[in-house]
Amino acid sequence: MRRQNLAVVLGTVAGQSPLSRADVAGLTGLTRAAVSSLVDELIGRGALTEAETAPSGRVGRPGRALSVNDRGPAGLGLEVGVTHLGACVVDLRGEPRVWRRVERTNAGRPAGRVLAEVAALGAEAEAEAAGLGLRVEGRVLAVPGVVPNAGQGLIEHAPNLGWHAVRPADHWPEPDTVPVPENEANLGALAEYWQAEHGAETFVHVSAEAGIGAAMVVDGQLFRGARGFAGELGHIPIHPDGEPCPCGSRGCLEQYAGEAAVLREAGLAGSGDPVALLAERAGAGDRATLRALERAGRALGFALASAVNLIDPDGLVLGGAYAELADWLLPAVRAELAARVTVRPWPPEALRPSALGRRGALLGAALLTARQIIGDPTRLPLA
Repeated sequence: MRRQNLAVVLGTVAGQSPLSRADVAGLTGLTRAAVSSLVDELIGRGALTEAETAPSGRVGRPGRALSVNDRGPAGLGLEVGVTHLGACVVDLRGEPRVWRRVERTNAGRPAGRVLAEVAALGAEAEAEAAGLGLRVEGRVLAVPGVVPNAGQGLIEHAPNLGWHAVRPADHWPEPDTVPVPENEANLGALAEYWQAEHGAETFVHVSAEAGIGAAMVVDGQLFRGARGFAGELGHIPIHPDGEPCPCGSRGCLEQYAGEAAVLREAGLAGSGDPVALLAERAGAGDRATLRALERAGRALGFALASAVNLIDPDGLVLGGAYAELADWLLPAVRAELAARVTVRPWPPEALRPSALGRRGALLGAALLTARQIIGDPTRLPLA
């Protein structure tokens, strides 16, 4: 019960600070005596700070305000993308305090070399965070691949990287800092749920880089499936006898709405930042690029209609590269949804782009630790 109450108090302050102890009691329904004891423990664990407020001009002692410690616990997120590496540190308010991204071609490179490089980037980010007074309490690695149920530390298959059965612990230079691997689409969806203001409890989040990933949040919880393989939207066949896919099937969504497919259809080379290139050409009215994005939108709408009919979500979110191309994708996606979702009401505004764009997966990786601490502050040591 005390652990639960600690989480309630910390979550309340993290969401609405600064607050007085009396404010916390009023918002949580806990007694002032209970709040005082819980606050003292959270201060002792380094999660909260308390300071005098500015003089109000009223008679009596000045008030004291509680806030999340901005020189305390933090989460480190790491990301291995097909064309980049990233590192991010967030505090318990969920605010990024350190952000690093470097362009790097990782497809086909040895997993050990890539992991050593992202470990070095993470160490730099962690050192910068320490200079800000932050203490990293957990590390999560976002990867574009299949990660079985959490806790196994295994990246079973990352086809766009060329990885199979990779354990980061086998390649990490510092055993004490090995991150927990997690699928990038899952992390993007969690970041959307924690950071967005739309309030949807059940939604599908679909994102794209070299491949297409999706994640389902159901009643506020990530749905992983029986063995952690849920969300492979990119391999839903939309043309059963269509283009062959590296997964071994044919006609998969990735062959029509993935990055490589859109570039090929637009007649563009994939050098540099392909998403920025597509947005630039589409914004300039290039007909081939507009046709390619319209074709991708139709294919994506076809697949998403199946998801809507299957799980009845509150909404659909286009994340990752799709968010940055949403102006040109949305009309075709919405047209397909309108034509194919006929057994339930489906308002066009239920499909929307994510404000996080391509930042979602890395931000979600860092936020995961922060949210775990808020859910169980006893993870933090007492001073």
